[in-house]
Amino acid sequence: MSNVVYLTKEGFQKLKDELDYLTSVERAKISKQIAEARDKGDLSENAEYDAAKDAQGMLELKISKLQTSISNARIIDESQITADEVRLFTQVKIRNLKNKAEFTYTLVSESEANLKEKKISVTSPIGSGLLGKKIGDIAEITAPAGVMQFEILDIQLMK
Repeated sequence: MSNVVYLTKEGFQKLKDELDYLTSVERAKISKQIAEARDKGDLSENAEYDAAKDAQGMLELKISKLQTSISNARIIDESQITADEVRLFTQVKIRNLKNKAEFTYTLVSESEANLKEKKISVTSPIGSGLLGKKIGDIAEITAPAGVMQFEILDIQLMK
């Protein structure tokens, strides 16, 4: 069963670039490491060979996952997104009603989430709790610390 991955053009290109790098550069590096380790003799007692083969397996798994994500990707036309409610690829400013702290997040797909860039996944507890809300709404989000309430202060299109 395939899971659709919604991406921006930028996010899709990022995945394609990473796949290209892994298949053209990293595969060659690991193949070279395996060949060098093989040249050192007895493979049954060769830790370098075992490590290189393990690295190759991990690389191929990562490549496979990227290929699956790319084949299941649906690129969202950002010009069709409106800021009337919180949705994928909107930026939302929220206030924690308990401590009055304010945060601004952009809701993105799981593969594009990056907390340092204030991009949260729509599948995360906060992201899914904000979906569909409008300015002035209160979102009740269940977190490990309990139920948190956030007021929606502003919604903008992703920058």
